[in-house]
Amino acid sequence: MPISEVAVWSAMLGGLLTLTSLSLADVLLNRKLGSLRNLLFVVIAGTSCVVMTGLPEALWPQLSMKLLQVLKGSLGPLAGALALYYLGIWMGGSREDRTVGRITTWGAGALFLAAIVLAVLVARTPSGDFPQLLLATAIVNMAAAVLGLIATLRAATLGDPLARWMVLACLLLAGLVTGLYLRGLNVPGFGLGTWIVTAVLTVLYFLACSVLVFVRNRQQRQLTRLSRLQVGADPATGLPTGSVLLSEVEHAFWRTARLHGNCTVVCLHLGNLYELGQAAGHGVEHQILAAMAARIRRAAGFRCVVGLYHPRCFVVVISTDAHDSFVSETVARLRSTVGRPLMVVGRDQSRHDYTPQLGVGIVTLTHPSDAVPLDVLNEAERQALGTEGGSTTTPPSVQPSQDTIDTAW
Repeated sequence: MPISEVAVWSAMLGGLLTLTSLSLADVLLNRKLGSLRNLLFVVIAGTSCVVMTGLPEALWPQLSMKLLQVLKGSLGPLAGALALYYLGIWMGGSREDRTVGRITTWGAGALFLAAIVLAVLVARTPSGDFPQLLLATAIVNMAAAVLGLIATLRAATLGDPLARWMVLACLLLAGLVTGLYLRGLNVPGFGLGTWIVTAVLTVLYFLACSVLVFVRNRQQRQLTRLSRLQVGADPATGLPTGSVLLSEVEHAFWRTARLHGNCTVVCLHLGNLYELGQAAGHGVEHQILAAMAARIRRAAGFRCVVGLYHPRCFVVVISTDAHDSFVSETVARLRSTVGRPLMVVGRDQSRHDYTPQLGVGIVTLTHPSDAVPLDVLNEAERQALGTEGGSTTTPPSVQPSQDTIDTAW
């Protein structure tokens, strides 16, 4: 291997080792499962990339050629299986979308089996036939990149704000897989320029994945902290309200209509929000709203629109193309999560138990493009309040999907 190429791959190795060190530091500081998954992914996938470059045998000629061939034939699909499985967890898996869950779970299982089969075949096959098996490995790894791209595109279409950046990472993955296997197969016509581009794409891919995992883990930690309502904390909900909420709801209707799907608006009404005002002191409702906002966001996921219609009324907009069971599960999760008792901190650091009196209103839109967001929100709130009598304008294509529930949990 030329010295210039050794320098390129060594620089790539240095970048990967730096990212590994940062991932290890994240694990030691936060001690969270998501950080540990990221470290495991960087180590296995990074090792796969380094092995494919041919750098280990160039630096240590005494290494067993058969061992290196087994690693080249199996580490790539194993890393692809790990990446696809963790990608599904990162996007919420079947909890947020069954299609994405199936793609990532079944795809990861198939890639894992392919890794085992390829490892056995390479171990039993003469070295002269290794290029054919390596070509099969390249196809398997490209399939992993394609499956990841399909899953992230769907998640981005359904509204996950970070998924669009993961789409870019999957494109980087496809580029680096192409470059590394061109190098591993010694395809003629490619030289130093191609290897430089491949090394850059590899480092950028791992950097993008690490940053996105870090951001999502930080969001999860923040929601966990808010849902527990730390003593002395009085954070803002951060949820859209007023005209901003109406704009986001309208955009969700438009996006769902483009996908020819259905849209469900869920209204969660806290009838006893101000109940503790005299006992715990005025202002305690801000603690309750902050904790409830975090609980609702955790239960709804990151794709649904979540807003505050007014201080007593939270709104969740669920868009899906296979909504029946998904919506019912999400609503059940919302009821269970939001209805749990909560401890709040009042005057003089006194603690009080708050049990939400929750009203739930559900409106399903079969043609969301024809609906007026304000009318839909009013109808959902009317159901949540459980009022009888009076005339209420029903928005176009509105079909109340469940009876109103107003129960003390």
